[in-house]
Amino acid sequence: METYRIFDSELEKLSQKVIQMCSQVNQQINNSLTALKDYDLNLAKKVIDKDKEINTLDVKIDRLCQKIFALQQPVARDLRYILSALKINNDLERVGDHAVNIAKRISPLEDYRQLVSELGVDQVSTEISVLFSYVLDVVKTHDLEYCQKIYHHSAIVKEGCLDIADRILNEMMEKSEVVVVASNILIIVNLFERIASYSNNIAESITFVVDGEIVKHRKNIE
Repeated sequence: METYRIFDSELEKLSQKVIQMCSQVNQQINNSLTALKDYDLNLAKKVIDKDKEINTLDVKIDRLCQKIFALQQPVARDLRYILSALKINNDLERVGDHAVNIAKRISPLEDYRQLVSELGVDQVSTEISVLFSYVLDVVKTHDLEYCQKIYHHSAIVKEGCLDIADRILNEMMEKSEVVVVASNILIIVNLFERIASYSNNIAESITFVVDGEIVKHRKNIE
């Protein structure tokens, strides 16, 4: 009985740390996007400096998963959760890195805020905020209804990114003087798309925890 209580305690600790990780990454995304919209270099620096905390928590979650595997023999849903926690943690760490990379790309945009707005970057960044709020919801609740919302908003983000990329290429061909700044915007848009992909990954991982179903590439198989 004591062993089970310890196991349950460790699982609860793991769950809380994954939620903490997701909450901090969500804040990183929101801060980086706000810094991008407002050209707030102080907030961008805050995002960059905060990355150390994200990396530290990433290591703690990995070690906790390893500890549970070493000391216990999890089965069924518990095993699925631990396996998924490792993957979710890795995806969250990558999203945190992308938030930092967005923050690092803000400085060169100082004189081109109008171009950024005209290209629709602000609209897509708003969708990113909504998308990742659903990621935080599904990590907290394991309610699969949020997965459908994630897939839906992820598709909107990716479509918006493709549209911006096309418009950027046109700008670069028509105005050679914007090539450098357009390249930075293109990198930011690529980071948006990656965040959307990682959000889908997390939704798939939670689906595996709840249903035991591997949904990755399911559409392609069907």
